[in-house]
Amino acid sequence: MLMPRQPVPALDLPTLAGQRFVLADEQPALLTMLVFYRGLHCPICAKYLMELERLLPEFEQRGVGAVAISSDTAERAAAMADKINASRLRFAHGLALSAARDWGLYISTSRGKTSIGIEEPERFSEPGLFLVRPDGSLYYGAVQTMPFARPNFAELIGALDFVVKSDYPARGEYDGPL
Repeated sequence: MLMPRQPVPALDLPTLAGQRFVLADEQPALLTMLVFYRGLHCPICAKYLMELERLLPEFEQRGVGAVAISSDTAERAAAMADKINASRLRFAHGLALSAARDWGLYISTSRGKTSIGIEEPERFSEPGLFLVRPDGSLYYGAVQTMPFARPNFAELIGALDFVVKSDYPARGEYDGPL
């Protein structure tokens, strides 16, 4: 289990821009937001990432860099980026399912074609959203077992304003005896 205030697993993935997303090399003013999504087959992911694309300037103004990550191939990730008309959001692809599990993401098996007629991969990770400090420690984490009921980006922006104003620490760090 990932623990707040502790180092997160390493990430080094190819991006659609032909570069690498290396989490350890990120230098945000505040945080790096990792948005793990299920893949091209997920219509809820498309809506979610569309909202992130729309609000990305708000996050950037607050010193938060963002990347969308999936285990999809480069072709499927590019199709998702095209589907949501992404112009600013970075897309990393090819996440190994073992790495997804290291991040605490749930893994699902294919049920065939989705409601939008796209075949699910044989296995894929369910969604997760993490905020990582520049020192590589976990600030916030949320994982889902289903494609719905994800953290709301607009609410997250308001929470970030509170975090900065109040110098609010990462919570959930206690792992001692109960």
